[in-house]
Amino acid sequence: HTFSEMVSGQLEVTNQKSSGRCWGFAGLNLFRIYLGRKYNLKQFEFSQSYFMFWDKIEKANYFLENVIQTSVEPWNSRLIMYLLENPIQDGGQWDMFVNLIRKYGVVPQTEMPESFQSSKSMRMNRMITRKLREFAKSLREAYNEGKNLTVLHRMKKEMLAVIYQMLVIHLGAPPVRFDWQVRDKDKKFHRFENLTPKRFFSDHVGLNLDDFTCLINCPMSDKTYNEVYTVEYLGNVVGGDIIRYLNLPSSRLKECAVQSIRDDDPVWFGCDVGKYFHRDLGVMDMDLFDFKLFYGTDFPMNKADRLEYGDSQMTHAMLFTGVDLDKGGKPRKWRVENSWGNKRGDKGYDIMTDKWFDEYNYEIVVHKKYLTDEELEIYQREPVKLSPWDPMGSLAR
Repeated sequence: HTFSEMVSGQLEVTNQKSSGRCWGFAGLNLFRIYLGRKYNLKQFEFSQSYFMFWDKIEKANYFLENVIQTSVEPWNSRLIMYLLENPIQDGGQWDMFVNLIRKYGVVPQTEMPESFQSSKSMRMNRMITRKLREFAKSLREAYNEGKNLTVLHRMKKEMLAVIYQMLVIHLGAPPVRFDWQVRDKDKKFHRFENLTPKRFFSDHVGLNLDDFTCLINCPMSDKTYNEVYTVEYLGNVVGGDIIRYLNLPSSRLKECAVQSIRDDDPVWFGCDVGKYFHRDLGVMDMDLFDFKLFYGTDFPMNKADRLEYGDSQMTHAMLFTGVDLDKGGKPRKWRVENSWGNKRGDKGYDIMTDKWFDEYNYEIVVHKKYLTDEELEIYQREPVKLSPWDPMGSLAR
């Protein structure tokens, strides 16, 4: 676990436990690096429960709005089956994360701590999903009875009040105002009073979320490099930013990630963590397991094949906080801040080889300054729409 380039201000790892909130943990872990540097903190966590609460509310609203907009579809269409399958899942994408931060801000974990339900979300999700499917049936029946949009949206508002109450029961009520006080590494005391969550982000984290761009490496036959994509019916905040990916070769993703780390900025990324990964050692390496020796057969599909035939997809988001470069400046391995606690790897930090990056890393988020003028122009174009079930939407499912 030695690397030629490391971002400063790394803290003890977090633990999402039995929940699918990796994308939120990774985003909040990115934020806390900057907060920790600013106030010289030994340890700090933002409230993942606060983030989760508002994500569930927004996903419920997003789902019900999509039900209204697709009421003309038959109940057994592929689209309706897709929408009903998992309407309030834990997963998400970078642009969904940004939408929530802009609308709701952040709070310290002390203001809304983790709970049994936030850390083991399956039962909560199951019960809310049952209620949302019931609501979907009611909305579609009302549409078929000739009710207009005003009536349907009034029904939706009443439905969201029920979902809000269910979330309060499971997670508690989110704070509106709070005081934050902390003692830094040098024992210096800091106190900030009467903060709102949005002010806490703007005043104490202070990142411009408009500066971040999401890059993917997706070599599937139906996609091209130097093109921008979105995924239909994938989101959380109605009227918020859409999902936006710029598809580039893996080499460009690595160039941008290296530049970011050398500039002391961590990198949010999405990958297929279950492949060639030793969880206890915390190592992602294509040469880790000799499957041919064990089975007597190869597994020769390439990255595009695996995506197209269901053998791989984005399953987990984490942070790059370091990279080891050779004498020529090329990456050899990457330091990864995971969110699975400190019992594995190097106190919860993992290693990814550069070869593994090429095969199973799909997405990074970096500052727009690392893009060329041409890439930035493409990123800002109207995106090509992908089907809701496209593999590039899997991290949010």
